Amino acid sequence: MSKNAIAVIQAQLDAFNARDIEGLMATYAPDAEQYQLHGSLLARGHEQMRPRYLARFDEPDLHARLVSRTVMDNVVVDLEIITRNFPEGLGTLEMLCIYEVADGLIRKASFAAGRTAMARAQESAF
Repeated sequence: MSKNAIAVIQAQLDAFNARDIEGLMATYAPDAEQYQLHGSLLARGHEQMRPRYLARFDEPDLHARLVSRTVMDNVVVDLEIITRNFPEGLGTLEMLCIYEVADGLIRKASFAAGRTAMARAQESAF
């Protein structure tokens, strides 16, 4: 099962970085649930997930860099550094992503946001 789970999560990450909403949704079960880790429901089903991702895809510098991946049967845990366009400017966010895969689709995902770091402004050439 773990090889299939890895392929699903890698396809999800690749679709995210390509801003491919259809490819991304294809990795999630139609009734999949996304949560804050140990917390509230973020989205249930494609209808609630799609606008959340489309809003992120509007960010010109959006990119998820995989730092590490741990797999145990059908559970995949990714540590990622997400480059984002925050209201304050360009920065990065540490993100722990825990995915449960069944029948070739992500059924549940939990996310824990870590440290945010803002990019340094370019120093003047003067």
